Amino acid sequence: MKIMIGKNLGNRYEIVEKIGGGGMAIVYKAKCTLLNRYVAVKILRPEFVADKDLLDKFRRESQAAASLSHPNIVNIYDVGEDEGIYYIVMEYVAGKTLKEIIKEKGHLSFNEIIDFGKQIAYALKHAHNNHIVHRDIKPHNILVTADGRAKVTDFGIAVAATSSTITNAGSVIGSVHYFSPEQARGGYTDEKSDLYSLGIVLYEMATGKVPFEGESPITVALKQIQEKPKEPSKIIEDLPSGLEEIILKLMQKEQSSRYQTAQDLIDDLNHLKNDPSTRVFGSRISETDSPTQVIPVISEDMYGKTVRDKAERVTHKSRRKEPPVKEKKLSKWLVTIAILLALMAAIGVTAFFYAGSWLKTDDVEVPPLVGKDIDEAKTIIEELELNIHITERFDSEVPVNHVRSQSPSAGMKVKKGQTINVSVSAGSRLVKVPNLINQNGFDAKLLLKEANLEEGEVTEDFSDLPIGVIIDQNPRAGLEIPENSEVNYVVSKGKELATILMPSLIGSTLESAEATLKPLGISIGTVSRENSEVEVGLIIEQSIQPQTETLENSEVDLVVSLGPEAGEEPQPQPGDGEGNDEDPQPGDDEDGEDDTNTGVPISTRPIYFKLDGYSGIVDIEIFQLTNNGRVRIETITRDISKDGRDVNLEVRSSGQQTFEIYVNGNLYDTIEITF
Repeated sequence: MKIMIGKNLGNRYEIVEKIGGGGMAIVYKAKCTLLNRYVAVKILRPEFVADKDLLDKFRRESQAAASLSHPNIVNIYDVGEDEGIYYIVMEYVAGKTLKEIIKEKGHLSFNEIIDFGKQIAYALKHAHNNHIVHRDIKPHNILVTADGRAKVTDFGIAVAATSSTITNAGSVIGSVHYFSPEQARGGYTDEKSDLYSLGIVLYEMATGKVPFEGESPITVALKQIQEKPKEPSKIIEDLPSGLEEIILKLMQKEQSSRYQTAQDLIDDLNHLKNDPSTRVFGSRISETDSPTQVIPVISEDMYGKTVRDKAERVTHKSRRKEPPVKEKKLSKWLVTIAILLALMAAIGVTAFFYAGSWLKTDDVEVPPLVGKDIDEAKTIIEELELNIHITERFDSEVPVNHVRSQSPSAGMKVKKGQTINVSVSAGSRLVKVPNLINQNGFDAKLLLKEANLEEGEVTEDFSDLPIGVIIDQNPRAGLEIPENSEVNYVVSKGKELATILMPSLIGSTLESAEATLKPLGISIGTVSRENSEVEVGLIIEQSIQPQTETLENSEVDLVVSLGPEAGEEPQPQPGDGEGNDEDPQPGDDEDGEDDTNTGVPISTRPIYFKLDGYSGIVDIEIFQLTNNGRVRIETITRDISKDGRDVNLEVRSSGQQTFEIYVNGNLYDTIEITF
């Protein structure tokens, strides 16, 4: 593999670091320069680039997988090629693989197994509904985020060529410890193959071990085909029996004996989570009770000779054991025994010929039944001289009385008279709508999810309730509606505010401005101070211009005059006397600054405090207490990790002043300063 760090693929994805890899591809973390986000880029190993069939499969299945969009599936964003480098761009997930978590913990708890199992099953359900089979479900391909969300990755390209894989006619068909018996045989794989692999993942989560080990991949593959797994409860004694039943049902050798859909599995996991004592009895078909044998054709000579030989052996044996006086009685028994043996042999021969005729029955191709009305499906099955077995399941995505799944799958060859299992939709399960009114809008999605409902349209409206509180919903609380239905709700925008014309505050004092604004429902925001030729203490700027429309409860920022800068000659004011420039003026302070309005000296002093007990980014507000209330004089946003904890701010005022320091909205300190 070329050196990839720093390379820019497709003039968009800048490779940052290697984060993983397998037999088929290497995974890198990259920066998407277009959207300014991190992504994962999976790059095909060079040795596979020359394989045209594999490249076509890589492109075709990756593009199909890109159509999947589900919270439990790692999203695929892009597929491309750059200077002979074939790559797939995926969602970057920060976290661990499920395999790493199992290794760290030894085995997982009951709740963790149920939770992860359901999330993986939801991912498979979405993929299977889109006609995509993963074919390589294993803990290595399941990423777990910091908040416990499982995400299945490697859809469409899950064929890693490692020492733990098996190939068939040059094609990689799966990871040996997790693939299904049909994959091991090189046979037909479908959605139920993924469910078998998920069963092994659940087994490993429950016990910390894979069910089959061996010295070579071939040995493990043969065990997948031939051997039954050790029961999980013999490894972990307190494992709930219901969970063991689910795992063993998933791992049935025959596809028709497993769960038929991911939704069927989800239903049982939900049932088990609600009542851990529940037992879910799965199918227990044995493949070894009646092994297939090759039997030679039995001719009439062979049949007659067999009867005579058995009779002679019995006669000879009996003569040795019985005295001569009982020969006549014994001969009658011998005749009877011979007749019984002959009858048994005849029955066996007859059964053999009947069995032979059955074995010669023509094969029938299983028709597609999914989506058909059950009555139509029955007619089709009967016309093909097949039998049908029907089960029902709630399913919101399939109409009532329509086939949602079948086993064997359409297109497979079966003998006439064989049973086709179909699962029929019983429609949507009805659930009660929860009460959302007066709840916080942030909690609505979770409340609906717990009720197996979906969030519908969310709108906003004015009300007397606080902002963010739900004020209405449709359907109303308590109604029973189909599972997974949408519930719409309305969130409060708070009280509707009046529109007000902003008055002019220029030339007013802060006290006068506050008295003007208070009846209008407008408050003073940030107050800053600048030197100007205007009299000290008078407002010289306002953030909302006079006669501009503004809403009730708005804030207006103000700028207050500090008078001229030190050393500047004050401009003559109307009524000033002449010839007094050399004389000290009232209000001159020792620094040469002047407040001719009050005669009180103005100076600059520091406000210093230390942000103990806080970390990260904080919002700081500094208020000055006046006779008319608090006035905000400064607002600061500070990153403690970068800027440190010490805050030193210079303020300008006069006399004895009190300041309040608020951090993140909470009073942090009160400081008194004499200017």
